[in-house]
Amino acid sequence: MVKLKAQVVVMLKPVVNDPQGLTVRAGLHRLGFEEVEEVRVGKFIEITVTAADEAEGRRQVSEMCRKLLANHVIEDVRFQVEAVADREQAGAARTE
Repeated sequence: MVKLKAQVVVMLKPVVNDPQGLTVRAGLHRLGFEEVEEVRVGKFIEITVTAADEAEGRRQVSEMCRKLLANHVIEDVRFQVEAVADREQAGAARTE
């Protein structure tokens, strides 16, 4: 078994209006950041999962994105997965 950390980014598709992004852009302009041309607001989700191997972990995260984390009609999703050291195992290895 391997412990994996997935970092998932969900963004509205470019053709979908982003009212929250427009509000943030307006706020930045009011604060003097006139050079800001466009703002898109999305979601960042970090998930730790245990899987048999990295391929299985990727499959699990992909399924999570498809079933819950993103609305594929209006949102794009991308993610990366990397192995993480189990803190308990790392601590035990240092004390031995």
